[in-house]
Amino acid sequence: MIVIVGGGISGLALAHRLAARDRPFVLLESSARVGGVMRSTILDGRVLEQGPQRSRLTADFEALVDDLGLRAELITAPADLPLFIYARGRLRRVPFSLRGLLHSDLLTWRASSRLLLEPFTPAARADETVAAFFTRKLGREVYENLAGPLYGGLYASDPADMVMRFSLNHTLRDLNVRRSLLAPLLRRIGGITPPPACSFRDGMETLPRALLERHAARIRLDTSVRAIEPRGNAYDVITDADRIAAEHVVITTPAPAAAHLLAGVAPEAASRIATLRYNPLAVVHMHAETDLRGLGYQVSLAESLVTRGVTWNDSLFGREGVYTAFLGGARNRSIDQVSAERAAEITVAEFRTATRFDATALSVERVRMPAWDRSWAAAEGLVLPRNLHIHASWHARPGIPGRLIMARRLAETL
Repeated sequence: MIVIVGGGISGLALAHRLAARDRPFVLLESSARVGGVMRSTILDGRVLEQGPQRSRLTADFEALVDDLGLRAELITAPADLPLFIYARGRLRRVPFSLRGLLHSDLLTWRASSRLLLEPFTPAARADETVAAFFTRKLGREVYENLAGPLYGGLYASDPADMVMRFSLNHTLRDLNVRRSLLAPLLRRIGGITPPPACSFRDGMETLPRALLERHAARIRLDTSVRAIEPRGNAYDVITDADRIAAEHVVITTPAPAAAHLLAGVAPEAASRIATLRYNPLAVVHMHAETDLRGLGYQVSLAESLVTRGVTWNDSLFGREGVYTAFLGGARNRSIDQVSAERAAEITVAEFRTATRFDATALSVERVRMPAWDRSWAAAEGLVLPRNLHIHASWHARPGIPGRLIMARRLAETL
């Protein structure tokens, strides 16, 4: 028996893979719902995402959609939607080709000229910060106005506190980037074309709900795990109601919960995991009547806005008038102390500053994201007892496509 602890997308995707291989498992979720951070609500007919606003339609994601019969519910964003950066007082389009990069109004001519030196700069160093790497390779202006907000925005983190070997190095390896960041753009004359952005008609939570429906017989909701106890080469998983014998235990929970679960069976690992830092975010949904068209915008690191980025769900998925802002993160941790009313006021004012459009706040949510910063040194070389596994977004390959890849690999191992 395999016991999966946690019913977010990591645990659910693993359960789906194990079921396809006829491996016995049970998934335990402490709350009354599955999905973890993937949470969608409908307010006055509008779909609002409290967690991920979208995914990418990668091969693994598309295969899962078809396995679950969700093709009719799937929606994809128009392929030509631009992305913007708010820099030097206005929104500027992000270029995705070398030619566009050299001629973009996002960069001054000095910054564009500096880019030509990039292929001659040394490769990444494992112990340098992401900020130092981008600045050394691309120049300060490109870091602040382009690379920094795009990469740091993925984690609501500060690239100045992210170390290459814990974060960006993994992405560079996946993209087969060795020394030059611009070489892939030179090889792809048409520029970078990622898989299309996608969601579902009723929101991203459609996916975990469908996985729950498919595997309901082997998923227990409202079931908290109190302890994991070793029993020879196996384990007993202790819940409020019973004791489950497990050949393998897979922990998919956030780091604080994982540390608690491991305290009795792997105390050294637990103490290290407990030090991993999460970044606080306020997620503010707005309604606005605009003529904006695009994916949304991130904010230059040289700007002083509290808003780090805004997703334009209106043009992304036809969710009329819906815009979602993200405030705080590693560069403004005090957002935790800001009231919901004040967060809404700041969001509306800064949205007007960036876009020149008025908006009305609809809701304010609080979330926390793994920082992947210097604190991740504690997770380096983490060793767990035999048949005890971690399968979580803070451990390897964050993001929905990444979690699906890791679920496939772990299922093959198990």
